Amino acid sequence: MPFRRVLPSAYSLSPALTRRSLLGACIALASCSQGLVGVNFFSGEYTITRQELQELVARSFPLTRRYGALFSVSLSDPRLSLDAAANRIAVAVRVSIASVLLPQPAGGQITLSGALRYDPSTRTLRLDQPNAEHIALDGVTGQDAQHLQRIGAGVAQQLLQGQALHTFRPDELTVGLKTYEIGAITVHEDSVSVQLK
Repeated sequence: MPFRRVLPSAYSLSPALTRRSLLGACIALASCSQGLVGVNFFSGEYTITRQELQELVARSFPLTRRYGALFSVSLSDPRLSLDAAANRIAVAVRVSIASVLLPQPAGGQITLSGALRYDPSTRTLRLDQPNAEHIALDGVTGQDAQHLQRIGAGVAQQLLQGQALHTFRPDELTVGLKTYEIGAITVHEDSVSVQLK
């Protein structure tokens, strides 16, 4: 009688059992990943699309702040863009400057760009040190335009400093017993990724 090696039962799995085990593992992995749509465990990154950031930023507007006793500056209609080469984010906003010194509010557009930083105390990704790169006011010229541009740029930078772009829920940074910390932040052409460590 020919010799035939028989594996112990612990090592012999029927095809049906193998499929059930694989299915169970997939279900377990899916349940761990619920609510973690932006997480890529293989690359160790959390990714937020430009559209998601745009929607989150838009919720914070309009913004208004007084400048001294005579001026009021309002920002609205933010449009967000990403600068992968400089690893920065830009926000273009409509600006309106009202004053008793003006016959009507001066309107225009300001574009600001800034870096991104993570605030661990609030689990929030924030705009850091925004700088007014471009400002144009409609129908205002000469020294009046220069003065109003300085006011508009200064107030816009103050209003957008620390602007929240995304707040992580606790479950987005925790899987099982592992709680991730945020590392490097990278701006891509149409998304922002943060390193999970």
